[in-house]
Amino acid sequence: MMLRIARLHATEILDSRARPTLAVTLTTDSGLRVRAGVPSGESTGSREAAELRDGDPHRFAGQGVQQAVSHVNVQIAHALVGQRFASVADVDAALTELDGTADKSRLGANAVIGVSLAAARAQATLYGRELWQDIAALSGAPPLLPVPHFNVVDGGAHAANNLDFQEFMIAPLGAPSLPEAVRAGAEIYGRLKARLTAGRQVAGLGDEGGFAPAVDRPEDVLREMVAAITDAGYTPGRDGVAIALDPAASEFRGPDGRYRIAGEPLTSDELIDRYEEITHRFPVWSIEDGLGEDDWDGWARLTARLGERIQIVGDDLFVTSPAIIAEAVRKKVANSALIKVNQIGTVTETLEAVRVSREAGYTQMVSHRSGETEDSFIADLAVGAGCGQFKSGAPARGERVAKYNRLLEIADLDPGLPFGLTSG
Repeated sequence: MMLRIARLHATEILDSRARPTLAVTLTTDSGLRVRAGVPSGESTGSREAAELRDGDPHRFAGQGVQQAVSHVNVQIAHALVGQRFASVADVDAALTELDGTADKSRLGANAVIGVSLAAARAQATLYGRELWQDIAALSGAPPLLPVPHFNVVDGGAHAANNLDFQEFMIAPLGAPSLPEAVRAGAEIYGRLKARLTAGRQVAGLGDEGGFAPAVDRPEDVLREMVAAITDAGYTPGRDGVAIALDPAASEFRGPDGRYRIAGEPLTSDELIDRYEEITHRFPVWSIEDGLGEDDWDGWARLTARLGERIQIVGDDLFVTSPAIIAEAVRKKVANSALIKVNQIGTVTETLEAVRVSREAGYTQMVSHRSGETEDSFIADLAVGAGCGQFKSGAPARGERVAKYNRLLEIADLDPGLPFGLTSG
């Protein structure tokens, strides 16, 4: 069955941070109409595909996306409307060729990914499949309901507090099912709120729905998280509810190469020592972006030191690039890759990044961005790609809950789907 695009139309909408992004509507020649919202990151890797922003200081403080909207409605529509495509891979190839740059900076990665997401959704519907089923067919992996990682405390670029680490997540690794994992996330989130409120530490919420407590040291947050897990009736640890960290260390690395945590300057090795101490004191099973994206030597030492014990995830370091992930494999850097569709710019390249990771023995975690829409595409992506791990922020706020609720819907519609870090 061929996908024939009859109309493409983008419009400027707001994301969850009150900043502009795109929604792309694709209509086929049969009258099928689908829509895709485009996510946007705040803490970004320098080698990500390039978002196109207008730069007009008098409109949305320069953050408008009318140029990207125009590129969808004019250049991309002119090239794709009326054409027949055998698969979303052909659509993505046409988009990449039309843009003609390595980082999709001519048309804008936000324009390109919006069309790619819409094309994938349209293809699944034309085949009469759920989106995750069509992604599974594209990826060649057995579908799997992933373990959700709930961001319950925000810091760094995502919150107006003094915490340098960006995300503190709870991961119900020992949950028997996806619904029970979601229940654990919601219950622990509630208990943590009660603890922080009782201690008068809550200073609001961060971009991803996590609490933004008025504390400086990550160890203080971890102590409260362990207590909240226990308060909610769960066991801290890999057999129960573990903790995952995203320090986003590029954000607190200075020009002198030192990392500053609560004002204390640390070398790469001193920071690795601190991570090792943290993993011994607390049930931390995963650390994402523990060092800066240009600190490759430090990453190799971090992986050598802790990679046998915990998951070491590359995000800003890898930017969902198959080529960069392959380079990291050769250099024995990290053992897991974060997967974000808008970092690389097309669904096809995203699935290629998953494939390269899987074949190298690296785990994968599909992720949202700090600026999100209600679109739940990435929930289907996580299931269809069979990666086993997923994060979409806190178990609160509509744009975050939409993804978790979609996972619950998939689990309900297909009770036979396996759940866990791996399908085995």
